[in-house]
Amino acid sequence: MEDKVIHLEIYSTTSRINSNFSGFIVLWIRRRDNMEIPTPIDSWLPGTHEKISHQQLLYATNDFGEDNFIGKGSQGMVYRGVLSNGLTVAIKVFNLEFQEALRSFASECEVMQGIRHRNLVRIITCCSNLDFKALVLEYMPNGSLEKWLYSHNYFLDLIQRLNIMIDVASALEYLHHDCSSLVVHCDLKPNNVLLDDDMVAHVADFGIAKLLTKTESMQQTKTLAQ
Repeated sequence: MEDKVIHLEIYSTTSRINSNFSGFIVLWIRRRDNMEIPTPIDSWLPGTHEKISHQQLLYATNDFGEDNFIGKGSQGMVYRGVLSNGLTVAIKVFNLEFQEALRSFASECEVMQGIRHRNLVRIITCCSNLDFKALVLEYMPNGSLEKWLYSHNYFLDLIQRLNIMIDVASALEYLHHDCSSLVVHCDLKPNNVLLDDDMVAHVADFGIAKLLTKTESMQQTKTLAQ
């Protein structure tokens, strides 16, 4: 009988902790969303940005040299570059040998042109020719969350992990509830969560994202519920 009482007390205590923790996250997001966020001077505004040339990207990356190589994905490669104004950026070059890469480029442009949030990686500009397509993105010096979670050379303390959880949740809340069309990322994973200088998390890679109207969203919800 005593064992049952102890188990019930432990279960009750654990439930209260989980409930309080969840409530804390929600309150933290709401509180932080109400804070005034300064807008960078070089903010990318849809329809007003200037495209960058292939030649300028070659110069920025030292001809896409190995020293500037960041990583490789299913749709292409990412390089670090420095623009003529001194801004350090990440340059995502799409491999047009694959049809999926062309669709991915079009999808990212379509999705990102209408959204902006502090926890989403920002597109600064793009380069689009018949045989070359690239996105110029904010550079995230601390790399991906995957590196910090699964490498023995990196460590995240509890507060950092909690802040990253809140950052990602805040980005998803914006995509799902605050955009004119609901945005479904479709590929959220640690490798697509990038960390800036201050270890603030930014959701990246909208290559297979979907834009849904409210009607389509309701239909998808009903389908999943069946």
